[in-house]
Amino acid sequence: MAWFKRKEKGITTPTEDKKDIPKGLWYKSPTGKIVESEELAKNLWISPEDDYHVRIGSKEYFEILFDDNKFKELFGSITSKDPLKFVDTKKYSDRLKEAKDKTKLKDAVRVAVGKSKGADLVVACMDFAFIGGSMGSVVGEKIARGIDHSIKHNIPFMMISKSGGARMMEAAYSLMQMAKTSAKLAQLADAKIPYISLCTDPTTGGTTASYAMLGDINIAEPGALIGFAGPRIVKDTTGKDLPEGFQTSEFLLEHGFLDFVVHRKQLKNKVNLYIDLVLNRPIR
Repeated sequence: MAWFKRKEKGITTPTEDKKDIPKGLWYKSPTGKIVESEELAKNLWISPEDDYHVRIGSKEYFEILFDDNKFKELFGSITSKDPLKFVDTKKYSDRLKEAKDKTKLKDAVRVAVGKSKGADLVVACMDFAFIGGSMGSVVGEKIARGIDHSIKHNIPFMMISKSGGARMMEAAYSLMQMAKTSAKLAQLADAKIPYISLCTDPTTGGTTASYAMLGDINIAEPGALIGFAGPRIVKDTTGKDLPEGFQTSEFLLEHGFLDFVVHRKQLKNKVNLYIDLVLNRPIR
C-alpha cells in the first residue's frame, strides 16, 4: 500500500522548482465559457461556446481586413508629448513610457493602407491597451492624416473605434481632436469618398461624440458597449432607471443609432460590399 500512502512526512518542493501554468493558454469569457487561446485566435478571437467577441487591437483587425495581412503603416513614428507637464498619481511622461514598453505601440491608434479583397483601403484602428484607447493629440493627428491620405489617393476610409474617451492628461489638446477629426471627415465627404465607422467594445466619451458616429455608415460588433457617459452618470443625470441592455450595440441598432451590427467573421465582406455598392462598381 506504500504506492498510495506517503511514508515520509514534510516532503516539500523548493519554490524555484515549482512549475506554474503559463499565462494565456486559456481564455474565460464573461459568461464563464473557457476556450483554448490558440483555438480562440483561429476563430478570429470569438468564443465558439457563446459567440462572445473578445476585445482585440489593431494587429488583429489588420489581419482580418487586409489581404494576406499585407499593409503599409502610415505615420507610425508620431508620439505623444507632455506639454502640460501633467501629474496625478504619477507623471504623464512616465505613463507614456510604461504604455509604450508594455504594448510595444507608439500611441492609441495605428493607421495603415493595403488591399482588402483586392482594392485599396485606409484603416485607422484604436488600441484600448494603450492608456484605455484614450483620444490624445496624436490620436487626432494620425486620424486626420489618414483622412488626408484617403483624399489624396481617392481611397475609402475606415475607422475602428475602441476608446474610453478623451485623454485627461492632455486636457484641451485632447478635446480639440473632436473638432479636428470632424472637420477632416467633412472634407472626406466633400470629396465623395466613403467613410465606414466601426464601433467596438468599448466606444465611449469624446470618441462617440465625434468621429465614431459620423460615418456614411455606422456599424458595430455584437455586444459592444457604446455611449457617451457611463450608465451611472446617465442615471444620476436623468433620475430614471435605464432600460435593460442600455448602451449595447443591439440596443443602439434598435433605436436607430447604427445601420447594422456585424459579426467579426463577416466584417471584411460586409465592409467591402458596402464600398462596392456606394461607389456603384461590380461586387467583389
